[in-house]
Amino acid sequence: MKLQTVDVLAAGDALEITWSDGSRARFHALWLRDNALDAETRSTVNGQRLITLLDISPDASVAEASISPAGDLNVVIAPEMKALDFAGDWLKRHAYDQMQTREAGSLDPAMTTWGSDLQDQVPTGTWDHISQSPAALRDWLAGVREYGLAVLHGVPIRSGALCDVAELFGFVRETNYGRWFEVRSEVNPENLAYTNLGLQAHTDNPYRDPVPTLQLLGCLENTVEGGESIVVDGFNVARRLKSEDPGAFDLLGKYSATFEYAGAEGVRLRADKQIIGLAPDGELKSISFNNRSAAPITSVPYDDMAAYYAACRKFAELVEDKSMQVSFKLEPGELFIVDNTRVMHARQEFSGSGQRWLQGCYADMDALLSTLSILEDSQNIGDVA
Repeated sequence: MKLQTVDVLAAGDALEITWSDGSRARFHALWLRDNALDAETRSTVNGQRLITLLDISPDASVAEASISPAGDLNVVIAPEMKALDFAGDWLKRHAYDQMQTREAGSLDPAMTTWGSDLQDQVPTGTWDHISQSPAALRDWLAGVREYGLAVLHGVPIRSGALCDVAELFGFVRETNYGRWFEVRSEVNPENLAYTNLGLQAHTDNPYRDPVPTLQLLGCLENTVEGGESIVVDGFNVARRLKSEDPGAFDLLGKYSATFEYAGAEGVRLRADKQIIGLAPDGELKSISFNNRSAAPITSVPYDDMAAYYAACRKFAELVEDKSMQVSFKLEPGELFIVDNTRVMHARQEFSGSGQRWLQGCYADMDALLSTLSILEDSQNIGDVA
């Protein structure tokens, strides 16, 4: 977007620009100098800064400012008399002259919350398409970014194939459970570990710091009656809780719960996390909810403990509300991926004859978003087919 006007403010401490759409924003001289895009300030190879803040005068000011014929900003920063150029689009994307106060529970604009209304609209893809078409992979990953959930069909029915899916966009996050882990269940198991009981909706591994931010679950065999997978958008639960019981929302965002795991020799994991994780500006950042891994709560003061338990109960009731849930039965060759910091997953109880064999692995959202950003940039310049 082209710039139309520029005015120097406050004796050069800042400037104000106007874009062609009539919008306006102010930028400090120090900010402009710190974010210069020239080769002396940032590496042309990786974009990293080549200077530190201590290399910039604290008295940086705008000595000259004008709009180029192309609609970009040309500015000279004193006392260096450093000439810098900024594209109008770049300044638009990085404008910070806006109200910074956000209501607690606000959401990243790239995300869409959901409940049972997503039942027939879950983002889906096929292995053949996303493994061969960058455009198909881009669309599938975009679904994960927006909804925290996507389903994949046609995955090869072989042990470890879900890791191939994770490696299309990133890396497998190996843990004490291994590169991948087995989720085998039998109706009449010889080993109680292979249970057919239902599982409450939960996020995985809240006892880790950092927690794996993506989980993949793929099906190799499923001949039982029941055993449907259930997914719940934790951000939707949190926002509904805030609407119905603001006090409960505040308690779950204020105090930490404790989660721990010591189920294997040589492994003892423990972490404190708020059930509703909020950024300092109020944006929803994470959900950590796993009753099976909950340890005694000690961070809540005596006077708030009863209310905290009531808040946990209200949160759990909303999780169990069917209007908040999407369910599906995985068939061999199907897989689903969830944002493990947002979407909880569960399993219904099953009965009858047969077996249910899933495999799971972990990955991380930063790699997914990196791959997605590259694919979207390629789309913008016409390279994605």
